[in-house]
Amino acid sequence: MKKSPAPENKIDTILTREKWHGKGGNWITDSIYGINDGLGAVFGIVSGVAGATENQTHYILISGLAGMIASSLSMGAGAYLAAKSQKEVYEAEIEREKREIEENPQEEIEEMALFYQLQGFNEEESKWIAEKLYQKPEHFLSAMVSSELGLSQATFPKPWNACLSAAISTALGAFIPLVPFFFLSGIYAISFSFFISLVAHFLVGAAKTLVTARNWFFSGLEMTVVGVIEAVVTYSLGLLFRLPS
Repeated sequence: MKKSPAPENKIDTILTREKWHGKGGNWITDSIYGINDGLGAVFGIVSGVAGATENQTHYILISGLAGMIASSLSMGAGAYLAAKSQKEVYEAEIEREKREIEENPQEEIEEMALFYQLQGFNEEESKWIAEKLYQKPEHFLSAMVSSELGLSQATFPKPWNACLSAAISTALGAFIPLVPFFFLSGIYAISFSFFISLVAHFLVGAAKTLVTARNWFFSGLEMTVVGVIEAVVTYSLGLLFRLPS
């Protein structure tokens, strides 16, 4: 007789197929928002410096590359520290719950039973399930943490993943407005940079619908309008503080 797969393997298979679960907290989200931040920051720098220097390629490129590196490092460090802090908070919550189970097992079993009652089980069934689960301490702790705190170790943030995802995606987004300045100069470079940056804004906005479920066209259009406003404001600011010839 063929042995049935373990429950853990079955649920892993199902969750792998249902790819929409957990999208809000994974590297895809970090990458999309990283690209968005890098693109927006350096596009603003390019527009502002272009306005201040009469489209002098050398100054624009140096400023843009510096902004790219700074944005990438800042986003990577920020994502790492945020994920690390969040993970430490979660771990501390779990440790406190573990101590409560060790110090007041009957109270925790009763509390677990109440959670099952809220899910539709009757009192007798709930008590039986909670007591049965208590025989496996790790599973009981996991169920208790999930029911009481809404936490699951499977969804814990991964600091280094968050760091690399944010840093690399920010650098990629920031590099887009700079590409024309490696091949062109003057008004041609800034015009092409403006064009590809707006296209990138639209694509990033559309890509955000992978995690937000909004209409891709309107999300892309929204980001494009933001890019236009950003370019106009920063270029005007550059003109206001234009360097003397």
